[in-house]
Amino acid sequence: MLKSIQIESFFIEIGELTYFARRFFKELFKKPFEFNELLKLCYSIGNKSFLLVGVTGFIIGLVITLQTRPTLEEFGAESWMPSMVSISIIREIGPVIIALTFAGRIASGIGAELGSMRVTEQIDAMEVSGTNPFKFLVVTRILATTLMLPLLVIYGDAIALYGSYIVENLKGEVSFQLYFNKVFNAIEFGDIIPATIKTFFFGFAIGLVGCFKGYNCKKGTVGVGLAANSAVVFSSMLLFIIDFVAVFITDIFFEI
Repeated sequence: MLKSIQIESFFIEIGELTYFARRFFKELFKKPFEFNELLKLCYSIGNKSFLLVGVTGFIIGLVITLQTRPTLEEFGAESWMPSMVSISIIREIGPVIIALTFAGRIASGIGAELGSMRVTEQIDAMEVSGTNPFKFLVVTRILATTLMLPLLVIYGDAIALYGSYIVENLKGEVSFQLYFNKVFNAIEFGDIIPATIKTFFFGFAIGLVGCFKGYNCKKGTVGVGLAANSAVVFSSMLLFIIDFVAVFITDIFFEI
């Protein structure tokens, strides 16, 4: 009985999220366009995540290289390290881990912010005053996360490759030019384009879930914490689903 209730509530939430996404696309092309608020949020979201993404990317590059190098040394294949690490980071590891980090930082923040506005009746006050709160609060935040995450992933991938180069330089005395020549010789458009495209969907999912949980927050101040927590959990789960679909489609069209 309990499982059936949980399954039913899960599908109800999926339906509500789908309706929320439909409303986003409906409001997206309506005037007025909140360009100033969008630019403000892009700067805020990017600035808040810049250091975190950089540190995350740097550690990714260090750890992957340190963990993989001993195995390749056993087979005398150290020269394959730049190619292997670059493809792994750009195709999968970089986008997914940075998106999860971004979700933990941004989805929870959006959920808590909009949840606080909901329980303190600020959103209701905006509706009474004639302002469209969905357009001003939700559409701008979803657009900001959709636009900023791909840029942060590119930045994080670059830092990760530099972290990998540092290990290779210390362990194998590989020069900067040699390392990145091997990296760029290994990378193809079939690696970069699908990985970049899916980060737009990652950003959209993170913004959508964070706004959905915060905008529909209930149960007073307790609900704010629940909205922030569930936004991270739900968006993380959605990222893995999107990633699976993206890899499946990429395998068909780009023949990885």
